Amino acid sequence: MKAFNLTRIDKEHEMHQQAWINQKATATKQQGDKVVPVYKEFKDFYDFNARLKELEAPKKSRLTTKQRKMAKIAASVNTRGEVNNG
Repeated sequence: MKAFNLTRIDKEHEMHQQAWINQKATATKQQGDKVVPVYKEFKDFYDFNARLKELEAPKKSRLTTKQRKMAKIAASVNTRGEVNNG
């Protein structure tokens, strides 16, 4: 029953996201004396090709120098299977 309810909540979330996107897509702005759409073309709203490039691009490491050092230490400990408390 819990899985069913979680699925319903996921669907509700998707519906609310869609409503939000619909509102954004139909948004207008005042430009002088007239009201014009915020997005003139669909590509201005959602750039499909840019999203594909993001997916294909290699991810840059967002780790700090300290985090990298800690990761190296953890990796070496994991490969040795021991902790050196010295």
